[in-house]
Amino acid sequence: MTQVSCFHCGEPVLTGTQFVTRIQDDDRAMCCPGCQAVSQAILDAGLTSYYKFRTEPGARQTALVPDALNAFSGYDLPEVQQDFVHSEAGMDSVSLSIEGITCAACAWLIEHKVKQLKGVQQILVNSTTQRALISWDKQLIKLSDILGQISRIGYQAAPYQLDDQETLSKQNSRKFLLRLGLAGFATMQVMMFALALYTGYFTDLDTEIRDYFRWVSLLFAAPVVFYSAQPFYFSAIRSLLSGRLNMDVSVSIAICGAYIASGIATLNGTGEVYFESVSMFTFFLLLGRYFEQNARQSASVSSSNLHKLVPLTAHLMTATGLEAIPAKKLKVGDIILVKPGEAIAADGEIRAGHSSINEAMLTGEQLPIEKRSQDKVYAGTINLEQPLEVRVTALGQDQLVAEIIRLQELAAATKPGIALLVDKLARYFSATVLSIAALTYLVWHQLAPEDAFWVTLSVLVATCPCALALATPTAVTCANAIFTRLGIITRKAGVFEKLPTITHVVFDKTGTLTCGSLSLQGVTLLAELGEPEVLAIAAALEAGSLHPIAQVFVPHRDNALTVTQVHHEVGQGIAGKIAGVSYRIGKADFCMASAAQSPGASPQLHKSQATQSQASLSQEYQSQEYQTVFLADASRLIATFEIADTVRPDSKSTVAALKRRGCQVSIASGDNSAHVQQLAASLGIDQVHAGLSPADKLALVKRLQQEHTVAMFGDGINDAPVLAGADISIAMGSGTAIAKNSADLILLGDHLSRFTQALDVAQFTTRIIRQNLLWALGYNLLILPLAVTGQVPPYIAAIGMSASSLIVVSNSLRLLRIRL
Repeated sequence: MTQVSCFHCGEPVLTGTQFVTRIQDDDRAMCCPGCQAVSQAILDAGLTSYYKFRTEPGARQTALVPDALNAFSGYDLPEVQQDFVHSEAGMDSVSLSIEGITCAACAWLIEHKVKQLKGVQQILVNSTTQRALISWDKQLIKLSDILGQISRIGYQAAPYQLDDQETLSKQNSRKFLLRLGLAGFATMQVMMFALALYTGYFTDLDTEIRDYFRWVSLLFAAPVVFYSAQPFYFSAIRSLLSGRLNMDVSVSIAICGAYIASGIATLNGTGEVYFESVSMFTFFLLLGRYFEQNARQSASVSSSNLHKLVPLTAHLMTATGLEAIPAKKLKVGDIILVKPGEAIAADGEIRAGHSSINEAMLTGEQLPIEKRSQDKVYAGTINLEQPLEVRVTALGQDQLVAEIIRLQELAAATKPGIALLVDKLARYFSATVLSIAALTYLVWHQLAPEDAFWVTLSVLVATCPCALALATPTAVTCANAIFTRLGIITRKAGVFEKLPTITHVVFDKTGTLTCGSLSLQGVTLLAELGEPEVLAIAAALEAGSLHPIAQVFVPHRDNALTVTQVHHEVGQGIAGKIAGVSYRIGKADFCMASAAQSPGASPQLHKSQATQSQASLSQEYQSQEYQTVFLADASRLIATFEIADTVRPDSKSTVAALKRRGCQVSIASGDNSAHVQQLAASLGIDQVHAGLSPADKLALVKRLQQEHTVAMFGDGINDAPVLAGADISIAMGSGTAIAKNSADLILLGDHLSRFTQALDVAQFTTRIIRQNLLWALGYNLLILPLAVTGQVPPYIAAIGMSASSLIVVSNSLRLLRIRL
């Protein structure tokens, strides 16, 4: 008899068909109630694709019983989370897609409720893309608890996965179009009778005929009120249950109030009816939301495009040959073959081959980059020339493309100061509108009772703060999409506000104005040691350093040399002992400090170092053309190394562009050699500050900030203090080090010219936001007195409110048409 294995965990099934789950249209046998419950929870969570692409059986769930599970428990399984949860420094993070977000108030409500959960470190909700970025401590709270909390306040959340999200978006679009189409059809029918009555065509008819048309209008308006307008009611109810007011509260009151009052007038046969206003208002509001939805999708499509560029299959190299497998089944350490013209399926390191790679999807730069053995390559980039054998080093959420998408979502969800102010203003505005509407009704009820209701209805409809709430987030989302296209990632709030105000730019030298690809040009021996020996000593001392200079000595590493008592002096150099002898490598002052303290000089000291001052020694061995690194033992200088670095091709043009914008430019470098002055002169930089420690650089920035708004360029590692202290900090981001940068901006393509483009985009974005706010506030200030005084009929109010929102969204979309 054939042994049946559990479809979930792979263990033998000893219970026959007692526990079964229907998966992929087949009944699958389970070994226990725990596996049955977990598999059903996975299906209920919409994660059927887990069983299609999993590479290992799930864990056996004998400790679980169905009562212990809820609708979201499937998301807690490690084998399921590996596709969408990123873990770093003990914290988990996930991007959620949330249904039901209609405005900034919805985003505020979700953030407010989830932040109260113990263990949630951060939540940022983007109302434009309808996504949330959440970080939590898995020791204190589960992902299912977070999803359950969001569900309890009326929103449906699930991990953002491109294929599922596109399917869901299509379903929602069809449902939305049905609501919109129904509202449009009903509006046309109701308007036929309303126009006839308004123009007096049937004034000679009997009351029975008039009432007949009213009853027909009531029936046609009913589907609009009870189906098409449902999203507004649900949003309003969620807001009220949380003790807040959003824009949909006034919308819902207007729709329901007008329909109920009109229904009572129809039933009694007296008074005015507003069925055409109800239908038209709902239709125009839905039409505005439809265009707004399309704008959101246009603004947030960039991250989806990055996902799509990662191939679904890979050519796995095995002992028997090549095997085409789904990319999700790859494991770290696998060797894959990437043919010319193919996209790379995972982050990795070239094991064999030499080719050019197009990394435009990451950096925005179309020119290919030459790659050789041991070089890193990234998922989604395209191999252009020769076959490459690549060893997989990262998968899924650990890949560079996933990190970029996380940073992009963080930037999009992080609200600038002006957005927070507008959100707060919009909440107060809704309460103010309701108060004004109530006061308007009371006044008009005294002056002209027959007009009180429709005037109040016009106030509610015309002053809906939709445009105000959309003014900032749509513009910021569009701007972030442009930044992603340019290979620029924003990490902090307020970037778009600060960039246009920059008046002074400070550059570090190595890795910013220069490429950071250092090479050894020469060695000067100052003692009896040979060149291989001094290079091996230098390589041993630099072995634990991340500084670009340390990479120069990697080829000369001698594993037989062991360094003890290693000490890194930030901005100065490295000290340590090798075979009991103390050595120092770094700047001249740092290396010769021990020699100065020595009672005498060695007789072998080159050119009688003992009789020369540190300053004269430093001056004598400094190179005019290259950066000089010194090596010394406890009593003498034993060698110098001349290090060359290539100037970035666009450094000079970037400096010139900044000067044309009125920005002052300076260099703040830790290098004290004459090479700094020579580089500054070649680039046209007049202000040079050399030989600075990280603390000195920070002090320089603080001095400059007394008169200027300062932007600081650095490599993101050694310059962390000064990057944190500048008004705007920019790091040259390469490879996986991107996650370690603490800068406000990261230039993925390492092109300095992208910064000047970022200044242009930020300036345009700021102008767009101001235009949006000016229009939104101006419209409401203009329409409010007109509506209160009865100058605006309800149907005109509906058109005006929808047009106001569309103008704001369309104005923001102009950002996407920028060509830089």
